[in-house]
Amino acid sequence: MRKITINPITRLEGHGKIEIFLNDEGDVAHAFLQVPELRGFETFCIGRPAEEMPRITPRICGVCPTAHHMASTKCLDDLWKVAPTETAKKLRELAYSAFMVEDHYIHFFFLAGPDFVVGPDAPAAERNILGVIGKVGLEIAGKVIRVRRECRHMMETMMGKVIHPLFGLPGGVSRGITEEEREQFLGTAEFAIEFAQYALQLFDDIVLQDQARLDLVLNDAYVHKTHYMGLVDENNHVNFYDGMIRVVDPEGRETAKFPARHYADFIAEHVEPWSYVTFPFLKQVGWKGFTDGPESGVYRVAPLARLNAADCMATPLAQDAYEQLFDTLGGKPAHHTLAFHWARLVEALYAAERMKELLEDPEITSADIRSVPTETPEEGVGVVEAPRGTLIHHYWTDDNGLLTRVNLLVATNHNAAPIAMSVEKAAKGLIKKGRVDDGLLNKVEMAFRAYDPCHACATHALGQTPLLVRIRDSAGRLLEELHRD
Repeated sequence: MRKITINPITRLEGHGKIEIFLNDEGDVAHAFLQVPELRGFETFCIGRPAEEMPRITPRICGVCPTAHHMASTKCLDDLWKVAPTETAKKLRELAYSAFMVEDHYIHFFFLAGPDFVVGPDAPAAERNILGVIGKVGLEIAGKVIRVRRECRHMMETMMGKVIHPLFGLPGGVSRGITEEEREQFLGTAEFAIEFAQYALQLFDDIVLQDQARLDLVLNDAYVHKTHYMGLVDENNHVNFYDGMIRVVDPEGRETAKFPARHYADFIAEHVEPWSYVTFPFLKQVGWKGFTDGPESGVYRVAPLARLNAADCMATPLAQDAYEQLFDTLGGKPAHHTLAFHWARLVEALYAAERMKELLEDPEITSADIRSVPTETPEEGVGVVEAPRGTLIHHYWTDDNGLLTRVNLLVATNHNAAPIAMSVEKAAKGLIKKGRVDDGLLNKVEMAFRAYDPCHACATHALGQTPLLVRIRDSAGRLLEELHRD
């Protein structure tokens, strides 16, 4: 049995490798995405004061620290049973919307863009941000830099730091914004809306108007009919900061809708010996293995999943883009993995529009930014929609507020089974008769890249690190298997 190894896989957060096994005919028998790294944040947080968590958990990942900071802050609200003031909630959502804008553009232009803008079969040396700049031009590259710079300046002004925020407190935030800052941020929001519309037009010009690229998006090798999960507001609109967690089946029918505190009643985690990532599934359906369809408990999160799980967008321009996406893909829900990139741009437009809405709210500059907690902490759950999908923080404490247990259920955990399935299906659909080249292997990598996975966030375990070693002969026969559980 011939083995092909892609190590390291590229343009993602964290580390991983893909191993593809070919049968005697040269077709793919199996393909695995393996995650060899371990972080262990849940373990070393135990014993720390709970109020430190919004400062500790952003260290999990330098790409999405704001998501962990905000989920942790909301967890402290629940832990201390204190509701933040209306102004505090709006300030949190404002900062978070700016984060969603700039983070989505990191992925699209720096990580995914080389596959679409430069082309999946382009030489490897050109599949990077420099290759993207060469295609779109310096003027557009300057706008990418500008929108991210201005959003990050806004986040730094509000949160103290971009990478390690000092903003969220149980019951509120550490500072408000002035009228002068509001006017400056409004300019950022307006430019972000303009640029989001341009980015969607760029996707239309380069992907939707190019038959070969559109065919790749629609290729059955990148299709999985799964359940979908995402936060929605009271009108079932997409919401990043708050709401109920909604699940729909592969036909788009609502199968569950629940507050974050009840997530454990609906989600369980499966473990495989060959990865440090857990594989969540829907309890009411059950774990049926790495399969899709209505009878499988596998579900997906992240941009396209959020659009599938919601009834519509909450802002007008994003709603127009949402409708175009589903019209082009043949209806809702859409199951095309590579369309996660398109959905990411729709969400960037929504986040920019939401920034403007919040900045036009007169309450945003109010000094009423915190409700001081008075209750004794015991157990709390916080949820936000990270760029990569639903992010849940769950803390337990003793009477002194010291952590006794921590569970972090991150987006890449939710997507772990679909990512594994997507890599294998892409490999089986694209590699035939032993024909393998760099372009084909990059297309296999595109199957995981669409999810924008963050393995730094997703890998965690309690206690001793498990280990499984399989020793095979030259024909692929298993000779010996060694375990450390």
